[in-house]
Amino acid sequence: MRSGEEDKEEDEGGDEEDGEADGDEEDKKEEKVELAVQKQQSSPWAPWFFCRATKEVHYYVGQEIVITEGLDSYAGMIWPGALALCHYLDTHREQLSLVDKAVLEIGAGTGLVSIVAAFLGGWVTATDLPVVLNNLRVNLSRNTRGLCRHTPQVAALTWGYDLESTYPTSVYRYDYVMAADVVYHHDFLEELLFTMKHFCKPGTTLIWANKVRFESDLTFMENFKKAFHTNLLLEDGEMKIFMATCREEEGEGDVGLEDLLREEEEGKTEEAEAEDEDGDVDEDDDDNDDDGEKSKETLVEEQFVDEGKIKGNKNDNDVTGEPHMSEPERGDDKEETNKHESDEEMEEVMVLKDDDCKEDEKDKPDDSSSSTTPSKAEVTGE
Repeated sequence: MRSGEEDKEEDEGGDEEDGEADGDEEDKKEEKVELAVQKQQSSPWAPWFFCRATKEVHYYVGQEIVITEGLDSYAGMIWPGALALCHYLDTHREQLSLVDKAVLEIGAGTGLVSIVAAFLGGWVTATDLPVVLNNLRVNLSRNTRGLCRHTPQVAALTWGYDLESTYPTSVYRYDYVMAADVVYHHDFLEELLFTMKHFCKPGTTLIWANKVRFESDLTFMENFKKAFHTNLLLEDGEMKIFMATCREEEGEGDVGLEDLLREEEEGKTEEAEAEDEDGDVDEDDDDNDDDGEKSKETLVEEQFVDEGKIKGNKNDNDVTGEPHMSEPERGDDKEETNKHESDEEMEEVMVLKDDDCKEDEKDKPDDSSSSTTPSKAEVTGE
């Protein structure tokens, strides 16, 4: 039999052999992984991307503005329209005073225009699609913190037709609406125009800067001019900056200066026309007086003639009718007409007497023995 010490030595030797075997397996696995990585790195088709977000530095309103661009969409880039609009706002502070004004930027992108508007004293709200708000928020916060009169806000805004539910006009009203290079080759130009009209209400000024690149840009520009009262602030080659106000419906909202001037001119022309008409009426009244007297005479003559015609057209058997005669015949037969009139008067007297007698008979009491009705002869005798 073996002693206990020998058994312990054998067990320890077996454990050492098992540990060495496990270590060899792990080394082999690591070698396989390294080989696989080396093969992948040596493959000529393996894609490799080396990128980093760029930063641009701009100087407006006496401030250094550092913009971090993104790589996820067009919203992460600074476009020429934004640079042109920032320069215009900086150099026209007196004409376009943004101090304590409510300013909305649609399609803010990197937020450069909103930052400049905030430095100019505006109460700014920068909007864009929800997926690009992170970079927009970082740029606004980094450049305006503790330096602006009002802290700019960031909000999500998707162009479309259901804005009244998210941005009701009774609550969200702005003095200025800014837009820079929002028109390019995309499929939401109609929604963009509707969004502009939704926010551009009476008392709101819309400032839109854009570079013309495509035919669709020109089409949108024409529709823009039809939808608003527009004024071209700047034109530099293909770069254009428009200022627009809403087209007022008749009897609603504030009235613009052009409308007031137009109404004043129309009022003057109407007064001049009214004075001319009054002068013509006064001259015509004198002529109409003479014509009125003549017309009365002619009407009387025509009335007599018409009566004569009507009487002449009636049937000869008609008792009340009178034969149609000319004036000479009437003059020659005056005596006959006088006799005829006297006879008619006598007949009328007889008829009246007869009627009186009949009324008297009705008033008398009835007598069964005899009749008290007078005869025609007795009445005529009376």
